[in-house]
Amino acid sequence: MPELPEVETVVRGLQTLLRGRAILGVRMGKTDFIDDPEALEQNAPGCRVMEIRRRGKFIVLFLERDRSTQIASGAAMERFHLIVHLGMTGQLTVRPSAMPSPPHTHVWFSLDNECELRYTDPRRFGRMALVPESGSENILGALGVDALEASEGEFRSRLAGRRARVKALLLDQRVLRGMGNIYTDESLWHARIHPARLGAALNHEEVTRLNRAVRKVLRAAIRLGGSSISDYVNAEGEPGEFQIRHRVYQREGKKCARCGTQIHRMIVAGRSSYFCPRCQPAPRHRRSKKSRSAAISRRKRVSAKNKSARRRRG
Repeated sequence: MPELPEVETVVRGLQTLLRGRAILGVRMGKTDFIDDPEALEQNAPGCRVMEIRRRGKFIVLFLERDRSTQIASGAAMERFHLIVHLGMTGQLTVRPSAMPSPPHTHVWFSLDNECELRYTDPRRFGRMALVPESGSENILGALGVDALEASEGEFRSRLAGRRARVKALLLDQRVLRGMGNIYTDESLWHARIHPARLGAALNHEEVTRLNRAVRKVLRAAIRLGGSSISDYVNAEGEPGEFQIRHRVYQREGKKCARCGTQIHRMIVAGRSSYFCPRCQPAPRHRRSKKSRSAAISRRKRVSAKNKSARRRRG
């Protein structure tokens, strides 16, 4: 699934290719991933793309109804948000209208420069919605602080006292928006933190190290255009290159780039998690007070039994 670096790369490309362009028309194929296809078909034509931004893993196009159309009709200026989530295999690209569309292209936005904004998605796990400006929060939901922008204080406050695994916390979009499996594993490797550690168990130095690792990994991935593991391409249809820099993700059985130990895989927070067992030592499981008392009682019983046996022999 495209994560923050991939979505950010697409957004930066769309800013160059789409800003200021007018949408002349919309054509749709399959629409089961679109919230209210009729609203999209009726309201998008005549709008101009004013801005493109990223919210976590969502792409948001800020649209305004064309000024000349508004003046002619005497209506008030209308503003919409076109919200797109790429799901697992979604692609949002700008291509010349004359260029053949790849298979599984489901939406075509005709632009005023003989190009099209196309949405392609073989598995259709993505989502698309055109909503009034005031309705975007209903789609985006309650998102946490942006992983790329979180200050050390914000980052620390999101993890402090949390009894969940640190991997689960980083993946939770309500805690830290934009992170996914790839960059969580890579960041934890750089920070030398095991994915099964509890958030509450991380000390001050470890949280600082993790915050810096997250930002370092995300910025490096953006510079290289993201990771093309499966279907991801940027706004111009080009793959990313950060996958060649992966240190642990999908490298089970290969040598750690830091210490040479074999990379392991385990399930944490329901996801495959890759880590180096030497660089990222597993957490020590502290026994509960009840289990410690039971262990002490067992040792006392064994000791008493041994003493009794020695007296019988002696």
